[in-house]
Amino acid sequence: MRVEPFSLRLSTPLSTAHGTIDARDGFVVRVEVDGTRGVGEASPLPGWTESLDDCADALERAQRTGCDGWDAALADLDDAPAARHGLALALADARSRAADVPFYRYLGGDSTDRVPVNATIGDGSVEETVAEARQAVEAGFTTLKVKVGTRAVDADLERLRAVRAAVGADIALRADANAAWDASEARRALPELADLDLAYLEQPLSSTDLAGHSDLRGDVPIALDESLAEHSVAAVVEAGAADRVVLKPMVLGGPDRAREAALAAREAGLDAVLSTTIDGALARAGAVHVAASLPDPPAAGLATADRLATDLIPDPAPVDDGHADVPQGAGNAPDPAEG
Repeated sequence: MRVEPFSLRLSTPLSTAHGTIDARDGFVVRVEVDGTRGVGEASPLPGWTESLDDCADALERAQRTGCDGWDAALADLDDAPAARHGLALALADARSRAADVPFYRYLGGDSTDRVPVNATIGDGSVEETVAEARQAVEAGFTTLKVKVGTRAVDADLERLRAVRAAVGADIALRADANAAWDASEARRALPELADLDLAYLEQPLSSTDLAGHSDLRGDVPIALDESLAEHSVAAVVEAGAADRVVLKPMVLGGPDRAREAALAAREAGLDAVLSTTIDGALARAGAVHVAASLPDPPAAGLATADRLATDLIPDPAPVDDGHADVPQGAGNAPDPAEG
């Protein structure tokens, strides 16, 4: 097992609860399984996963425990989801290469060339939001996710009304509050969001407030994202807290765990939307493969390559006409060392 650090510049700075970042720092993870090499990506993001330093320490630990077998190494990374993701993806890449099948086929999916993805619309003014939404529709996107929560609720409702009027009734519209609202704000917004035929409202309340989200369910489907960094799908189901879950493989500890969570959610009657933490190309391709392994996946939050000014490899899953191409070569994606 070999670990190589990287730093990918963002095209625009990313504001998080832990401050503003202008690069995605992480590690390329390489393994060899029965003579076949595999490559993975560990891209920690504080607030979602362990820190960069903790990720490095966890990967160093995995290099030692890997001598006892890869299952032991993975089990030793439960406290470091990004590190576990890097190793799990590398192992899956090696095993699907050895089987000479694309990663999504190795996961059990049927042959498919593309998966639908949504366009993410920023939190600009009404005019900026409408212009961005129109551009996305012209580019072939049929699902739009609009960021809300940085303005007053009434201002966000005005933006969403303007988008709906601009793109028409046939475009699926999602809104993502990133846990910015309190219960009273969310309740005030829900009747108008229902009138806009919102596909779902994502993470309106704090990630810890499963009961509060349960109370909001009704007229508008509720999706949870940040909550999945702290609660299992089983806990979300038991609390009756959501109609949808948004699953980030890097946060959940690997593509294997993301697929398990998606299948568990579907079994419980919740749909599962794949997404990323603005990861590099290796992890992004892995998430596309997970989405492709599921029957009829909903539009995924995987059209994020343009958030990076630099990347590990040329995009292996480029987006066109509202869909991400599913890599068809053996394994997950090319090793950066091969380029």
